[in-house]
Amino acid sequence: MMFETIKIETDARGVATLTLAREDKHNAMSAQMLAELTQAAADLGADERVRVVVLTGAGKSFCAGGDLGWMRDQRDMDADTRSKEAGKLATMLGALNTLPKPLIGKVQGNAFGGGVGMASVCDVAIGVDSLKMGLTETRLGIIPATIGPYVIARMGEGRARRVFMSGRLFGAEEAVDLGLLARAVPAEALDAAVEAEVVPYLSCAPGAVAAAKKLALDLGGLATQEAVALSIAALSARWETEEAAEGIGAFFDKRKAAWMV
Repeated sequence: MMFETIKIETDARGVATLTLAREDKHNAMSAQMLAELTQAAADLGADERVRVVVLTGAGKSFCAGGDLGWMRDQRDMDADTRSKEAGKLATMLGALNTLPKPLIGKVQGNAFGGGVGMASVCDVAIGVDSLKMGLTETRLGIIPATIGPYVIARMGEGRARRVFMSGRLFGAEEAVDLGLLARAVPAEALDAAVEAEVVPYLSCAPGAVAAAKKLALDLGGLATQEAVALSIAALSARWETEEAAEGIGAFFDKRKAAWMV
């Protein structure tokens, strides 16, 4: 399948690099990107030549979250259609989360909203020490819903509460403390740090790696289907509020939302 919003390159060792390729949009996730990422996860998972997948972004940003144009369109949808749109993000994250290959995050730039969710579904995420992250949805009157099961699974409820509702930005050091990143390194050391995570898998039995990953997911049990369904319902309900309309409208009008001081 030909992709337009992502790129996949696989080296001779079977290390596939999956790159978010909407650099001009800071790799914000459109409906097309969600569909392409879901398909890519299926393709990579089924390809016996692929041993490890590295997830990264093109340009200065890892992922700015959901494309605001896509989100604005959701504001005008009926509840059922809006729920289906939210389900697309949930499906994509679930596909990456359960990818039967190691998924290494190479977080080369800022990650906001859904970008934090993308980092959270990686088995290991290494980031540059200059990056900023944030769950910024509440600034727009919505909530970090469909990414929630994966963010909570990664950080734990207690640590997640530090950043889940406030919309504040935080740096790489705090991202490590929160559990979102395993390590933060200078930009010039990022390739080597990611390679150090990749190499051990090339000495492991691929089937055993897949089975061990599935066992870890089964034992963890936090990002369950029930939790995903709850998150979709919560986001759909939030879209019905006046705050959501105000927050998204203010963003596109380039003005402060009513609650901002």
